Amino acid sequence: MHNSDQIKDIVKQKYSEIALQDKAINQSSCCGAGGCSTEVYNIMSDDYSTLEGYIPDADLGLGCGLPTQFARIKKGDTVIDLGSGAGNDCFVARNETGEDGRVIGIDFTPAMIEKARENAQKLGYANVEFRKGDIENMPVTANMADVIVSNCVLNLVPDKDKVFKEIFRVLKPGGHFSISDIVLTGTLPVGLKEAAEMYAGCVAGAIQKEDYLNLIRQNGFVNLTLQKEKEIRIPEDILSNYLDEHELESFTAGSSGIYSITVYAEKPDNNCACAPGCC
Repeated sequence: MHNSDQIKDIVKQKYSEIALQDKAINQSSCCGAGGCSTEVYNIMSDDYSTLEGYIPDADLGLGCGLPTQFARIKKGDTVIDLGSGAGNDCFVARNETGEDGRVIGIDFTPAMIEKARENAQKLGYANVEFRKGDIENMPVTANMADVIVSNCVLNLVPDKDKVFKEIFRVLKPGGHFSISDIVLTGTLPVGLKEAAEMYAGCVAGAIQKEDYLNLIRQNGFVNLTLQKEKEIRIPEDILSNYLDEHELESFTAGSSGIYSITVYAEKPDNNCACAPGCC
């Protein structure tokens, strides 16, 4: 399998291409990663169009949930979106925070940052900004955010533990996150695990559901809640690009599953501004 730097390069290259792709192409594949199904329908993404603040130009169809719908954002909040893409969740969050709030999107793909900034400029939003950076080392100060959201991004990151440590650092005491992501039950076939396209497609980088939830607990978060869960079924014509006939039959008939989950958790409000376990 690729090392951490190679994985990041693969994701950055693929998402630079996705920034210029049509939304319908992104939705008919896995997080826009290619291997399009012969049937055009949403494999992972949920419909944002009914949410207040939704901007069609910012929706690239790359998500696997609606974290901003569950994020309990209040007027005046500071919200950070991890892997902000073209700004979709940021603009929905801005509708919740109002003009007195602040929204910061972080993405490490320059083409996405450029697209998001263009969208914000067209909308005239002075309190929405986009920063280029790695969510394993966020370009923001500690204890800054009331709410953190993210949509189908942590599965793309090699060191998920480091991201949760960063989320803990950046949230204010008593702050919380709502994150949608892809997780697994059972084992993926080797052909999927080792495919670069499936890593960029939010599948090969996913980890076991219980391991994912345990990472959250181990990093000091409390009141963990599974807000939504849905099974993701990848069409056979996509799977056949990576699996032979026997592997395909075994995988589709087996007990392994790919799921989108939306998870909520809080940073304890104990006036402790340092790392988990310091108080």
